[in-house]
Amino acid sequence: MAAKWLHVKKSDTVMVIAGKEKGKSGKVLQVFPSKGRLTVENLNMIKRHKRPTRGKTDGGIFEREAALDASNVMIVCGSCNKPTRTGARILTDGTKARFCKKCNELLDK
Repeated sequence: MAAKWLHVKKSDTVMVIAGKEKGKSGKVLQVFPSKGRLTVENLNMIKRHKRPTRGKTDGGIFEREAALDASNVMIVCGSCNKPTRTGARILTDGTKARFCKKCNELLDK
């Protein structure tokens, strides 16, 4: 399967727009481009039951973040503090950068 292009990168601040976590926001911890999914800090928490292994770890019930679909999140702009769509533009030095479609400010600095 070919890797998909995602509008979200690691350490972006995003807001969830669909699902049980709708309206909440957080920082992106991990991105899985081949699956089109990502994990957000302290959102979509699930419980995992772990059996103790010999000498290494204790068993128990652990909570961790589960992956969300990338289509269910929007990037929060740093300058206007609103969830927004992003566009791409080529800067004068030849690099590509994302910008906020609402306030026209650059997201990648």
